[in-house]
Amino acid sequence: MHYGIKPSVYDPLTRFNHWLTALVMIGMISFGLYLENADLTREARGQLMGLHKSVGSVFLIYAIWRVGYRAQQGFPPPLASTPKWQRVSARFVHLLLLFGIVSMPASGLIMTLFKGRPVDIFGLLTIPAFEKNELLAGIGHVMHGIGANVLIAAIGLHILAALKHHIIDKDLTLSRMIGTRSSREVQ
Repeated sequence: MHYGIKPSVYDPLTRFNHWLTALVMIGMISFGLYLENADLTREARGQLMGLHKSVGSVFLIYAIWRVGYRAQQGFPPPLASTPKWQRVSARFVHLLLLFGIVSMPASGLIMTLFKGRPVDIFGLLTIPAFEKNELLAGIGHVMHGIGANVLIAAIGLHILAALKHHIIDKDLTLSRMIGTRSSREVQ
């Protein structure tokens, strides 16, 4: 039951931002886990790590804009039938996801640059290394590692909640982000 409130479909830019961010973040986390756990030669790992850093650096620019756009737009209202504990939980997870899309690439850059290593971005631009600072490099390393695990959990919760809304609750939460309207929608 939707209590007579007609939920809207998210606007095209919001849907684009959501799905592009999901694709890049899940891809980068998967790629990072592969780099961390694969038995690669030093040369192969270095080349793949360069690609990971390039994508992360470019994505950071987009992520900052993305978070600013979300802050300017605000969060769309939840469906009226959503219990308060779910609205609070959803807000917390969304904020965690937004923090993660900025903090993951930022912490990767902090870790690399303060290790005294430059970041080459697709051979087009190089961010020069900073003076070595083991403390800041270590903070970046810890943030990147813990952040990946927190982000994996938050993404998992986000996906499970969307599926729960769609399959169990049979409401329009997921449909709004996919961009479809349903005959279940209250007129």
